[in-house]
Amino acid sequence: MDYIMALLSNDMLLTAVCSWAAAQIIKTVINLVLTKSFDPGRLIGSGGMPSSHSAFVTGLATAAFVNEGPGSPAFAVAFVLAFVVMYDAMGVRRETGKQAELLNQFTEIFSANYDEFQTPEETLKVLVGHTPLQVFFGLLLGIIVGIIV
Repeated sequence: MDYIMALLSNDMLLTAVCSWAAAQIIKTVINLVLTKSFDPGRLIGSGGMPSSHSAFVTGLATAAFVNEGPGSPAFAVAFVLAFVVMYDAMGVRRETGKQAELLNQFTEIFSANYDEFQTPEETLKVLVGHTPLQVFFGLLLGIIVGIIV
């Protein structure tokens, strides 16, 4: 029970989780407005606007800055982690999504033109990375939630 209370009173952890949750809710609402249908998968899915990964790590870094100070080891670790996560979201993960989209198109072409081609049961997930704008708004959301919490 003491461990649970310790986790629930950890400001840095709560800020990161609140930042992630806020991003996921905003992402779901944006998807609802654009598609006019509710997709519960957006509440936990990756990709989209704003970047929940960016909000998560920026919320953590902001909380470390506020609670421990800019010269603290906690802030240094959180800052470096945030940089790596956001760089990866715009780089490797974004390219993975582009490749998935292209492979899905190839699969459609092959299955339409070749009877012997077996269509996979599922398409590859396209929304895995982020545009710089999505990462920026995730970063901004993480800072705002970090200051509020």
